[in-house]
Amino acid sequence: MNLSILIIVPLLTALAILLFKNPKQIKIVAFAGAAIQLILSLALLYFYTIERNAGNTAKMLFIERQAWYANFNIEYYLGVDGISVAMVLLTSFVVLTGILFSWKIEDKVKEFFFLLVFLSVGAYGFFLSLDLFLMFFFLELAVIPKFLLIGIWGSGKKEYSAMKLVLMLMGGSALILISLIGIYYNSVGATGAHIYDLLSISKQQMPLNLQMIFFPMAFLGFGVFTAIFPFHTWAPDGHSSAPTAASMFLAGISMKLGGYGCLRVATYLMPEAAKEYSTIIIILSTIAIIYGAFATMMQKDLKYINAYSSVSHCGFVLLGIGMLTKVSITGAVLQMVSHGVMTALFFAAIGMIYERSHTRMVAELGGLLKTIPFISTVIFIAGLCSLGLPGFSGFVAEMTVFVGSWQNPDNFHRIATILGCMSLVVTAVYILRALGKSVMGPITNEHYLHLKDATWNEKLASSLLILAILAIGCAPFWLNNLISPDSQNIMEHVARTAIGQ
Repeated sequence: MNLSILIIVPLLTALAILLFKNPKQIKIVAFAGAAIQLILSLALLYFYTIERNAGNTAKMLFIERQAWYANFNIEYYLGVDGISVAMVLLTSFVVLTGILFSWKIEDKVKEFFFLLVFLSVGAYGFFLSLDLFLMFFFLELAVIPKFLLIGIWGSGKKEYSAMKLVLMLMGGSALILISLIGIYYNSVGATGAHIYDLLSISKQQMPLNLQMIFFPMAFLGFGVFTAIFPFHTWAPDGHSSAPTAASMFLAGISMKLGGYGCLRVATYLMPEAAKEYSTIIIILSTIAIIYGAFATMMQKDLKYINAYSSVSHCGFVLLGIGMLTKVSITGAVLQMVSHGVMTALFFAAIGMIYERSHTRMVAELGGLLKTIPFISTVIFIAGLCSLGLPGFSGFVAEMTVFVGSWQNPDNFHRIATILGCMSLVVTAVYILRALGKSVMGPITNEHYLHLKDATWNEKLASSLLILAILAIGCAPFWLNNLISPDSQNIMEHVARTAIGQ
């Protein structure tokens, strides 16, 4: 399968949007382009599975390679493994549903949908790239559209939130760039020239003293994108001020760029340093999990509740990576996919409630189940997935992280695992309390008696995300089988490097 088409389709869709003036036509073009992306991502899953079942054991499939800037050995170099395919599938679901939830946008429609679709170009390119410079290029491609989406179409302290988000992400990007340049100048290709080729670099062994310098830069830089503690503060403000679709993209996809980078670049290319720094990673991720959970309990705004909850849940991604077992890494990827669809659904439900009630404050809501039952059911499903109820994707992902973490036999790793498990109790408290007060009980405002339930586009988008949550929660084997072999490859690489092979 040609991977470039996954980048070309959203790019052409974004350019096609600029040709139309009628808002309805613009929305139809955006929806059609996103639908094609979803079909292509499902086709990628199908053909990838066919190749693996046929016995193709190559680390990356469907490789495309073309010189881009020969003077620095920068290439247009694409390929996928099971982890990449999972991330592409997540991106296509979030983009399509985000467009559907934005159907009522009336202000600067062309610009809004152009930026929203353009964001997906960066995401697809990042997940498909096997050249480190190309990967960084696509990572940066998605930053400015986020700033504009929040600053123009956001609410509350939107200018402050947009600026804070961009400055912190740019700071993370600066660390990533320094580390990539360091890797480049300490990696040599077959011709003797320096390279950005991820697969070739992974076969070389950078001296440990250099890994100890560049690993924390790469991991922390990507960690900023996934809201690593204590560089997480952009996330709650950014999510709370962003329009619904942008919140879905930020939490559902952008935060996963960081987790993917921590795994694919930092851990895979500098495995010795990953083992040396694993204790610090586990401590920071455990703090993020516990802190995020307790901070969420203090929030009164539904968007802030989901935003701080995302900090906690993304802590499980970094915890799984830091534990450095095959199962924990598989759990980290499962958590990225699960949290992506779950938090997108949660932000969408909050957006639907705010659009009708004009408030996100839990104390001002109540009794919504009686007047908008579909939307209330959607937010309940998102909440139950967030607290890890069996049958939903959150349970599968978090339990896989915990099982993989517990495989480390020493007290430190097991105490960290126990602390992570304890956060689930706190999560259940704030989720059930928030949903109980906002959706259940008597109607607190007469205005709520006249609220209209979800429209066709909202029902379609919600159903797609719920289907994804249930597909992972009730039948996780297909996603586990997709991810697990590549988690094994990463761990074998770490093990080989640790013993000097």
